Amino acid sequence: MSTRARRTCPGCSKSFTITGYSSHLRQTTRLACIAARENSDQADSSVHSDPDVPSRSSSPAEGTIPLGDSDNGSRGPSANPGEAAPVAFEGDYFGSYTAADFDDFDNYEEPEGAPEPEANADSDTGRPHIDPEDEDEEEDDASNFEAEAGWEPPARQWPPGPAVSMEVDEETGDFDRTARARSQEQLRTKTYIVPFPSPSAGAPISRHHERTAYEQFQRHIDAANTNPYAPFTSRLDWELARWGKMRGPGSTALSELLQIENLVTLLGLSYKNTRELNAIIDGSLTSGRPRFIRREVVVADEVHEVFYRDIIECIRALYGDPEFADILVFSSEKHYADEEHKIRVYFDLHTGKWWWETQKELEARRPGATIIPIIISSDKTQLTVFGSKTAYPVYMTIGNLPKDVRRKPSRRGQILLAYLPSTRLPHISNQASRRRTLANLFHACMSHALAPLRNAGIHGVEMTSGDGVSRRGHPIFAMYIGDYPEQLLVTCCKNGTCPKCTIPRDQVGASPDSNHPTRDLDQILRALDEFDSGPAVFSRACRDAGIKPVINPFWRDLPYVNIFRSITPDLLHQLYQGVIKHLLAWLKLAYGPEELDARCRRLPPNHQIRLFMKGITTLQRVTGKEHGDMCRFLLGLVVGLSLPGGYSPLRLVRAVRALLDFLYLSQYPAHTSDTLSLLCDALRRFHANKDIFTQLGIRLHFKLPKLHALDHYVDSIKLFGTTDNYDTQYTERLHIDFAKDAYRATNHKDKFPQMTVWLERREKILRHEAYVNWRLRQLSVRASSDLDNTSASRPPSPTTCIQAQAPFATTRPVWTRIKIARWPSVKGLSLNAAAERYAEVEQASLGVALHFRKVEAYYKLKFLLDDAQQLGVMDTLQDVAHARPGRRDRQGRPIPGRFDTVLINDGSGGHSGVHGYEVAQVRLVFKLPKRASEDLFPDVLAPGHLVYVERFSRFTAPDPVHGMYKVKRLRDANGARLASVFEINASYMYANGQRSH
Repeated sequence: MSTRARRTCPGCSKSFTITGYSSHLRQTTRLACIAARENSDQADSSVHSDPDVPSRSSSPAEGTIPLGDSDNGSRGPSANPGEAAPVAFEGDYFGSYTAADFDDFDNYEEPEGAPEPEANADSDTGRPHIDPEDEDEEEDDASNFEAEAGWEPPARQWPPGPAVSMEVDEETGDFDRTARARSQEQLRTKTYIVPFPSPSAGAPISRHHERTAYEQFQRHIDAANTNPYAPFTSRLDWELARWGKMRGPGSTALSELLQIENLVTLLGLSYKNTRELNAIIDGSLTSGRPRFIRREVVVADEVHEVFYRDIIECIRALYGDPEFADILVFSSEKHYADEEHKIRVYFDLHTGKWWWETQKELEARRPGATIIPIIISSDKTQLTVFGSKTAYPVYMTIGNLPKDVRRKPSRRGQILLAYLPSTRLPHISNQASRRRTLANLFHACMSHALAPLRNAGIHGVEMTSGDGVSRRGHPIFAMYIGDYPEQLLVTCCKNGTCPKCTIPRDQVGASPDSNHPTRDLDQILRALDEFDSGPAVFSRACRDAGIKPVINPFWRDLPYVNIFRSITPDLLHQLYQGVIKHLLAWLKLAYGPEELDARCRRLPPNHQIRLFMKGITTLQRVTGKEHGDMCRFLLGLVVGLSLPGGYSPLRLVRAVRALLDFLYLSQYPAHTSDTLSLLCDALRRFHANKDIFTQLGIRLHFKLPKLHALDHYVDSIKLFGTTDNYDTQYTERLHIDFAKDAYRATNHKDKFPQMTVWLERREKILRHEAYVNWRLRQLSVRASSDLDNTSASRPPSPTTCIQAQAPFATTRPVWTRIKIARWPSVKGLSLNAAAERYAEVEQASLGVALHFRKVEAYYKLKFLLDDAQQLGVMDTLQDVAHARPGRRDRQGRPIPGRFDTVLINDGSGGHSGVHGYEVAQVRLVFKLPKRASEDLFPDVLAPGHLVYVERFSRFTAPDPVHGMYKVKRLRDANGARLASVFEINASYMYANGQRSH
């Protein structure tokens, strides 16, 4: 066996292989090793004699590994015959740099005036210092580059089949782009609001203001108004307690910390151990939320526990929380996109028809009501990865809170209402009997928890909001959020049927027919009244009504409730984990897994695109988020692929496009009458083209309840607002905080009493944190007021300061903000290196006489899109465009260059669509030296950051089948790429992922 040659570094005396030694010298930060590297370079270029290290030349030597791919990598001067040979230059493989040329300080949040950091120690290695947050991305890029070089299957050859006409009825694929553009424009128009006609709806019942919850707690705990942290003695005392309780479930860090000798005395703590801290929390703090109540339920001689809270007190806690005082909604409104009030706009719950219709009923009965919509969600969840430990949490919130508060756990807009029994009743041997008993157990527990809503919904109860104003609140059950099994359990419907309408089971999923009537609530209530007539009569009446024989459903006696309207769409399970999951399986059978996975590996990196380098057809236990990541490029995977048997792929592509249109339209944070028409049209187009899957032998039928559920999306949006009001993705996130973490904090024996205590203490800590912040804001305002009074008492200054007014802002609207790192990624990039590594620059331009030879280069541009629909209901979107040359990571693996594309506005582009835009590839983001800017722009304002882009052809007509646009690079008569330099400006530059096409 031969022994590999090794070398010893004179700087650190460590032995390396030849390749490892070269990598060590490139990456080292030791001064002694850096000196060894420099001495080695000056002596005989021994490092570059290694075949693993590229030689210094203006272009890569034959046989070396390029650091970028053929599309994005660097390209040197052409080697056509007759041209002069390239002239070697000094420096490393990538150009002439100094020790201070490379730094990467992507500190986007650094405050103004912060000092510039010093150059990194390994700057002179030709590799910039990588920000820690980018190291994972760098490792992923290197791994993906390795995966791209893997084996790919040959093109799949289908056996010849019967001749099939390639013609497709155009009506099966058309989608109206004019209607989509019009609807996009309407969503950005300021809405015209029509309030509920009765002025007494949502009005206060008195002018007297009660003390807020914070004021009451302050009066109780700190009457002297001296200590904002009370009952804790100091800020340190409080923050250590908060740290100990919020650190994590089951953490013993605080107990171990307090055992250190003299620590409690030195820090001046008011507790010596966790037992004393718990006593302070239990006795002195309040969460504003009720305690849990434990009850026992006996089922077939077996006792089960149920833990629940008083739902009226839970409503008071949310309604009266001072943190929500300024954002509560008290009455219904109609929003319109036009002055004529013809185009309705829906977004939050109070803009839907349910609130308006219920308010009319209440006002006719007793004027002056304030509706408090109750939103319930439930889902059984696994507490452990292995084993059978489960919990059955039930959550509640109120529709008076905006949807962005309700869907964020950090805003504490949801309350754990109950832990239902999660037993499977194994002692009942008969399966049918067990299912009926489980359904009755669920409804019995829910009836007990929601019983206070019966009288409160009719007569109302006095509710005080966080600002101290009292109203007569009517808590009314509005929506139930759950997956399909949960919907069947709540509505008492049978498996395979629709929990909302009366469609026959054999017609489910057949067509987009939303005209099937909602289940007849009166008929079902009459069937439930037959319980006293005997089991046989009761079962027959329930069967005729289309429900299971449940003795007393919890919604039976709740006022103003139609449970079949209250069942809402479920994006997670119906679309991502339902129809989209089916679609991926169908595509795998249609095209074969090899080609689909190969196309996944060929996708270029993008900030908004997740790369599946091993493909998507072999994944197991795929989450909803992963299905969402696949949907971003799913249409591109199937375009251009042929089908077996000579079938035309057009209808399949149209079906995929239609389903993706429905998926993304259904997630709009605001809808108009026109966008809802587009939603219906997308579903119609899918049903018009779905028969291609039966012709290919993939499906025999489409009797899928989740596919049929899409028919009810439009009606639910009109009733309760957009789908982000009731998406199970947000409620399932609550399992982590209210079930899984709580379970980990127990000793796993008799878990639910321990879980409820742990949750109550955690809620008290979070509430006290909000109270402390309120007290500190009060003290800050008081201090500022005292300072203003002191300043006002001083005599005026003898000099008058005149503030210069800013010039009139540009009339071009700005929809995107662009953020650039304060410090450059490369501090001194030479123009030669820029031409070599970043862009295909004409070599003649390098001979232009300039007073500077280096620029500052930046690797990233961050794009922030604030509220795209301008209705205050949309979160900020973020995108990133990279302009980064190829290099090697810390393990010596090549990382390909990455040069992303952006959209450039020519001045006529709008906020949606592609008219007035063109695609450009960012090759270099740079900034001129200050002195060079003064010399080049002596009489005008010097430009800021500049971007060098390579341009693509303009958008023409989209493809009539898949609706995407095709562009290509612009080249001159000699075949060279056309490029331009722009000043970076948010009014004309967008990341590709931020435009609506």
